Amino acid sequence: MNEESSLGRYLEAVLFIADEPVPTLDLAVLFEVTAARMQQQLERLAQDLKDAGRGVVLRQVAGGWRLATHPDTAEFLERFVGEQRRSRLSRAALETLAIIAYRQPISRGQLAEIRGVSCDGVLRNLLSRGVVTEVSRDAGPGRAILYGTTPVLLERLGLDNLSDLPSLADYMPDGITVQKMESGLGPGL
Repeated sequence: MNEESSLGRYLEAVLFIADEPVPTLDLAVLFEVTAARMQQQLERLAQDLKDAGRGVVLRQVAGGWRLATHPDTAEFLERFVGEQRRSRLSRAALETLAIIAYRQPISRGQLAEIRGVSCDGVLRNLLSRGVVTEVSRDAGPGRAILYGTTPVLLERLGLDNLSDLPSLADYMPDGITVQKMESGLGPGL
């Protein structure tokens, strides 16, 4: 790769992560080139993106340069953002999801027993988001549905598999602290 294409590549990466427009002079200082050379490189990158018909464009806005989505993509971006706009998980949902992740397969009754409250609504929410699924049925009386996590959860957590979850032992209090907590003395006494 020649020096010009390397500069263009690095420039594109910097502009990709920038959260606000970056002035030409700041980029010139960063890459140790003249402002004129940087201006030419920015204009070349903008033209290359346009000529290639890419989904992003490079614009000069608010005193700097910024990558932005191409105006033609608006319909799909609005649809995508609308799907992603679902509300964040509640504390109850996060607790339930953690229990399922660490104890799967697990029944609704077992979840309620561990949490001390009914998990029906929370479980429906997790199922609808695709992070939990029915994995099997319990062999015991009533053949309760057993739940587990999905690959969607692993993807959202950035994990390859469930064995990559942090060990719970790292977050558990020692035996003396547990005894104090159970006797009502609290962890600091």
